[in-house]
Amino acid sequence: MRGLTVLSADVLVCALCVLVCDRERRARRGRCGNTLDASDAGYITSPGYPLEYPPHQNCQWVITAPEPSQRIVLNFNPHFELERLDCRYDFIEIRDGGSDSAELLGKHCSNIAPPAIISSGTALHIKFVSDYAHQGAGFSLRYEIFKTGSEFCFRNFTSPSGVIESPGFPDKYPHNLECSYIIITPPHMDVTLTFLTFDLENDPLLSGEGDCKYDWLDVWDGLPQVGPLIGRYCGTKIPPEIKSSSGLLSLSFHTDMAVAKDGFSARYNMTHKEVNDTFHCSTAFGLESGKISDDQISASSSFYDGRWSPRQARLNNMDNAWTPSEDSTKEYIQVDLHFLKVLTGIATQGAVSKETQKSYYVTTFKLEVSTNGEDWMTYRYGKNHKMFHANTDPSEVVLNRVPQPVLARFVRIRPQSWKNGIALRFELYGCQIIDAPCSEMQGLLSGLLPDTQISASSARDMLWSPGNARLVASHSGWFPGPAQPLAGEEWLQVDLGVPKMVRGIITQGARGGEGASSTDNRAFVRKYRVAHGLNGKDWGYVMDSKTSLPKIFEGNTHYDTPELRRFEETLAQFIRIYPERWSPAGIGMRVEILGCDVPVTAPDSGLNTYTHTHTHRRCKHTVHTHISSPLSWF
Repeated sequence: MRGLTVLSADVLVCALCVLVCDRERRARRGRCGNTLDASDAGYITSPGYPLEYPPHQNCQWVITAPEPSQRIVLNFNPHFELERLDCRYDFIEIRDGGSDSAELLGKHCSNIAPPAIISSGTALHIKFVSDYAHQGAGFSLRYEIFKTGSEFCFRNFTSPSGVIESPGFPDKYPHNLECSYIIITPPHMDVTLTFLTFDLENDPLLSGEGDCKYDWLDVWDGLPQVGPLIGRYCGTKIPPEIKSSSGLLSLSFHTDMAVAKDGFSARYNMTHKEVNDTFHCSTAFGLESGKISDDQISASSSFYDGRWSPRQARLNNMDNAWTPSEDSTKEYIQVDLHFLKVLTGIATQGAVSKETQKSYYVTTFKLEVSTNGEDWMTYRYGKNHKMFHANTDPSEVVLNRVPQPVLARFVRIRPQSWKNGIALRFELYGCQIIDAPCSEMQGLLSGLLPDTQISASSARDMLWSPGNARLVASHSGWFPGPAQPLAGEEWLQVDLGVPKMVRGIITQGARGGEGASSTDNRAFVRKYRVAHGLNGKDWGYVMDSKTSLPKIFEGNTHYDTPELRRFEETLAQFIRIYPERWSPAGIGMRVEILGCDVPVTAPDSGLNTYTHTHTHRRCKHTVHTHISSPLSWF
């Protein structure tokens, strides 16, 4: 009995030692602030993690990498819990530098762990704050030197065809990668990317397109982070076939520190671009054919039984159509075309229910367009919103011509009236901007043209600098410095690098700043003049043939919707745009220059002119692909 008592005492002493040691270990890991060297990987936790962190904390850590070329990566433990309430009271803040005044990379709270965070330089500043009230389990993160795997992770592709694979394919890809692959096409070539296999880690609880929390592949129409994002992909579903509109296609591959999958393999092919002077801008975009994938079609809602979903809204689909959860003018169906395209026509059908044999169809609808899926414009013809007249029975196909073709990536159809209920099948028609002769984008949208070749008379600040004047891709735009600029005094200039045959300009308004939703930051140019030159010193204007004066071009009527204006082919290396009239919010511009290489023989100086008229016609079950003669602005 005595021996048992002694043994029990020894066990108690050991247990106390373990408890004390564990408390000391937690205290070291949960230390409130420190200066850390990332040469060896380590951990930072909130005090007391994974138990509740104490109140009134203000902890700051600075992590530095020893070599100037090194960066730091942070990976958070999924067990993450800080008080919510918009991060006003308890939060963790990460800054891209060694001080609390460095650029903010993220401010996080709630119970969702942040994604991997990578510094742009050799230091990161981390601050953890808690107030007096509610506490949670806190956070734990691992810091280490970021390994890019540059020997297999960054490649440019210029061959006519090739295969792009994730590092290590077909074996599992490494952790903590940030890879970039760029496909660059020569002039007059298109590039198409087709995925062969695809398997990236994803969160099964997130099912929407682009909902990728852990590992993902971004595809860009241009340079990464500069050109428009075509899509973000993860999971096992193979992405759709992707075709560039800018002549430059980029892939950005991101992996975290956790689960690794088999990765991806994709083949690209370059083909000669067929350009016809008499082309028709009336190609079906691919709803009926399936070229537009199900993931590109979405809606405000769908009927509850799952038999009337957005994917059933394809023209001539034999299985019902799209129907919303309720018949209301607030409902819409939407298509992401992946690229900025010219929309010239819409064909619609109703449907007969396979279950009840009852007919449903839309009789009128409105059209809405956007370049980014966030800022929308209701299509106008004249001063009023255009009301399109649609179907009079459930089966007939009705083709509506868009009176003035519009540039858009996202297209919404919003039913306004219907018979028995909303049911819609449809197709969209048009073309890409680059389908027209001498209409290649000159590198603003794609990022191929560097910021150093975009200049201006003045700029309000860095957010509104000339380098932000890239069509669609920029989140802000160019805004001149003077609060009250004079007409014709401010200018935006583009240096194309070498002389080109310039044939047109696309202009777009701008938005940005902390109050991006405020109308004060939604600016556009209503009228402008265009100057051109070969040396940046001597200038001529695009002239109006009727008045023999510098032509005043009609600009934008909305800050998001682009407008294309063409003129006679002009030899130029430098292009200047002079705003003449603008919106109440001021001058705001994003642009792209359209043109082509200088031909060996001089082109005919005559300006081709085409005309078009509005049409509205009906046909039974099928639609002619040619909507009209070539459009005047092509």
